[in-house]
Amino acid sequence: MGLLGISLIVIVLDQISKYIVRGHLELYQLKPVMPFWNWTLAYNEGAAFSFLASQNGWQKIFFAGIAIAVSIGLIYYIMTKPFNLLAGLAFSFILGGALGNLIDRIVAGKVTDFIDWYVGTHHWPAFNVADSFITVGVTLLIIDSLFVSKK
Repeated sequence: MGLLGISLIVIVLDQISKYIVRGHLELYQLKPVMPFWNWTLAYNEGAAFSFLASQNGWQKIFFAGIAIAVSIGLIYYIMTKPFNLLAGLAFSFILGGALGNLIDRIVAGKVTDFIDWYVGTHHWPAFNVADSFITVGVTLLIIDSLFVSKK
C-alpha cells in the first residue's frame, strides 16, 4: 500500500467514527470513557479549537479553500518527492486528516468533533480522528526534521 493508501485509511477511519458518533449521541451529550475522557457530539464551523466559528459564514469557504490547497500540495509532494518513511507517514497522516475534515465542511458546512479530554473542570476543545492524525503527522515531521533528516 502506498502513502496515498494510508491517507485513504485515515479518511475512512475518520468518517466512520463521525458517522457512529452522530448516530449514537445527542448534541453536547457526554458519555464518560475514562476519568479524563468523554465522548461527546459537537460541531465546529471554524478552524482548530473553533477559531472564527462565530463569524457569519465566510470562514467556511475560507477554511475549505485552505484545506483544498494544502491537500493538492500534499498529494503533489507525496507523488513527486523522495523522502524517508517517517516523513512519508507524516505527510500521509496530515493529508488524510485534512481531507477527512474537508469532507465534513463540504457535506455539512461544519466539522464533527467528539473526543473530549479534560483535567478536573478544564476541558481541551473537542476534536476528532482527523485532528488526531494531523497532530501525529505534524509531530512526526518535527521528529523527522530534528533527528532523522539531519543525518
